[in-house]
Amino acid sequence: MRVSVLDLVPVRTDQTTGDAVAASTGLAQVADRLGFTRFWVAEHHNMPAVAATSPPVLLAHLGAHTQRIRLGSGGVMLPNHAPLAVAEQFALLEAAHPGRIDLGIGRAPGSDPVTSLALRGAAGRDDSDITNFPQYLDDVVALMGTEGVRVAVPRQNYVLKATPAAASEPRLWLLGSSMYSAQLAAAKGLPYVFAHHFAGRGTAEALAYYREHFQPSDVASEPVTFLTVNATVAETRDEALALALPNLQNMARLRTGLPMQAVDLVEDAEKVELPDAAQAMVDSGPAQPAIGTPAEAATQIRELAEQFDVDEVMLHPVASARQGVDPRRSPARERTLELLATELLT
Repeated sequence: MRVSVLDLVPVRTDQTTGDAVAASTGLAQVADRLGFTRFWVAEHHNMPAVAATSPPVLLAHLGAHTQRIRLGSGGVMLPNHAPLAVAEQFALLEAAHPGRIDLGIGRAPGSDPVTSLALRGAAGRDDSDITNFPQYLDDVVALMGTEGVRVAVPRQNYVLKATPAAASEPRLWLLGSSMYSAQLAAAKGLPYVFAHHFAGRGTAEALAYYREHFQPSDVASEPVTFLTVNATVAETRDEALALALPNLQNMARLRTGLPMQAVDLVEDAEKVELPDAAQAMVDSGPAQPAIGTPAEAATQIRELAEQFDVDEVMLHPVASARQGVDPRRSPARERTLELLATELLT
């Protein structure tokens, strides 16, 4: 089983955006040193707790600060962008870091409707783009290819390319948390990633459909799957639960419609009082994988991989920090990777 890392570049209450980027850079270097397969960054917009707004910018930075690990988007939210812009960005990343770039593509906006409108512009695309999403996906793939795309222009043989002389292409993945993404990934023969860390339900059905209906392609000759899982690991279960509490509270706020905020430090989270519905979600959090000691969490991750028969598990380390920690570091997230590497990568 391969093991990888997903990072949203979380912003704690003691951090600036620059601090959060520095902390995630350190996390990527730890993952690189320990032998994790890949390190992906997400795309979210206008969220107080998330600094990962532009995957290609972050990946260029991380590529300059790591040596071996594959780097990718988890994912680029394609409805927010012109296919040519995405193709150009990732073709250039692949040229700079050949053989190390993954392009994970998603269909969700990664934000609220107001922010989506600001991203696309008043004259930009609208909800009809969901219907056109499969074509946008095909356009990105074709534009990154060595032959480019022939465009119908009167009296011209016009070829459009993302880069003038591609020697290799990023590895393409389709992300999702619904049956739609499973159906599209199967039809196009793409590797498929299920956002289990966020959805938590529908995983088995989506993966089963994908495998049953998979059509071989130039990208993949057989089904390729992995899923994501939140992880907070410490030497003791009590410490892991304490470090996980701020993230559990923020997820409860998100799912019950409460205002989001930067990620609390542990000592501040322990004083928070939430409405009953949100607190019930927090209380149920410790039952989710993978929170606990290294042995407990590793067992849960192995069981999850076996249950869903995936080729890879991508860990989303969500441990916060205690007061007095260097704002430019995330020692509890780094420690989560170190402890799990001992259990899963040796």
